[in-house]
Amino acid sequence: QVQLVESGGGLVQAGGSLRLSCAASGSISSINVMGWYRQAPGKQRELVAIISSGSNTNYADSVKGRFTISRDNAKNTVYLQMNSLKPEDTAVYYCAADIRRIGARLPSRYWGQGTQVTVSS
Repeated sequence: QVQLVESGGGLVQAGGSLRLSCAASGSISSINVMGWYRQAPGKQRELVAIISSGSNTNYADSVKGRFTISRDNAKNTVYLQMNSLKPEDTAVYYCAADIRRIGARLPSRYWGQGTQVTVSS
């Protein structure tokens, strides 16, 4: 069994910062890509940022220059540092990871439960 547990969401004023964390645990053999997605009310879930096992990163245009994704492979944890937050960043943020379980031949995509980020104007 594999779990992704997120933390760090909350309420912040526009221009403020938050740091999200997501820790993977369980019978993990390896973790490939890790990432963050978000879903605002009435909208589809969208990619925010992803990071490979070799720390190559990719960002949505809307967050470039403001958000930074990083990971600690020893802790099976991915982070999202969010600076200069805007009201339009308000959403439920989900972490995702492509994880190969011990004994499995191929990786599967796992999702966290989501954490609310609310940015007030």
